[in-house]
Amino acid sequence: MDCLMDRFSGDETADVAFAPQTNLAETDKTFEVTVDVPGLKAEDFAVELTDGQLWISGERNAEIEEDGKTWHRVERCYGKFRRGISLGPDVDADNIEAEYKDGVLRVVVPKAEAVQPKKIEVKS
Repeated sequence: MDCLMDRFSGDETADVAFAPQTNLAETDKTFEVTVDVPGLKAEDFAVELTDGQLWISGERNAEIEEDGKTWHRVERCYGKFRRGISLGPDVDADNIEAEYKDGVLRVVVPKAEAVQPKKIEVKS
């Protein structure tokens, strides 16, 4: 039911099958996005940065139906997904890193040098 409700929630993922749980954290130097998508491989993802928007997409295929198996409960969401996260224009697009480990996709987007806080030495 959650998968169905997600489709009608009005967010940017409404045209896809499901929206995996996503976290966004920020430090002085980076944005860090983590996405819970167990059961996939690293090559199942596409990660793109376009006009300050980080787009993460992929697809989780349904389990193959087997003869003699009757499903009594299906709670996992399947199908295509696409998540868009607005980070703004002040990111270092050339140094974005993405890693998939233990069912979690982690994308680290460095901020542009110009927007990082500068420490100013106080002289006496």
